[in-house]
Amino acid sequence: MKTARVGMYISKLNHEHLTEDQMSQLLFSSIHDDQLKGDCIFVAGSSKAVKYRLPKAVELYKEGRAGKILFSGGVKWPENEYTEALQLKEEAILLGVSEKDILTEDLSLHTLENVLASLLVLDREFHLHNIQRLLVVTTSYHMRRLHLTLKTYMPDWISFTLCPVDDDNTNEDNWFRSETGVKRVHGETEKLIRYVKQGALEDIDIHLNTGAIT
Repeated sequence: MKTARVGMYISKLNHEHLTEDQMSQLLFSSIHDDQLKGDCIFVAGSSKAVKYRLPKAVELYKEGRAGKILFSGGVKWPENEYTEALQLKEEAILLGVSEKDILTEDLSLHTLENVLASLLVLDREFHLHNIQRLLVVTTSYHMRRLHLTLKTYMPDWISFTLCPVDDDNTNEDNWFRSETGVKRVHGETEKLIRYVKQGALEDIDIHLNTGAIT
């Protein structure tokens, strides 16, 4: 017997009452690469962005999906000499990306600032009114929140192609098998719902399997 699916706005959810299946649907469902080309590849930084996110960005660039890459992130992690964005830039050049095709912003310290600080960089490079589509690269469990942040704070004429990447232990098919995965998904679910309820992120309708939702 098939489980019934119902549409519900994120603002109506309570993260404490969601099942594992519902959390997976909230973070991972209907997120896929539509294979379209864009004006620029947008990469959100993280402590492991060089390992997980950079290869996808370079792949998209070499496939000709976009002619520029914007690396965003101002955090300097203890093990790194440079900020996230500059570390990604250095590694991208080593992987064959032309330095003239790399944009960076290294002021941002979290997801919202990634988006806000990148607006100025994009405007200076392209003029915002000329941008039609960004290819968005981040880890799969972070993509829903980043996508909603982009939709909320970037001009509404810009479209987004989502290019999620999997890490070792926080993917749709394995996050519930490790302490790290469970902690990340629970934390991401709580943040996403809280920010939507605050009005900081656009509210959208998500289809979830029926269960313990209050």
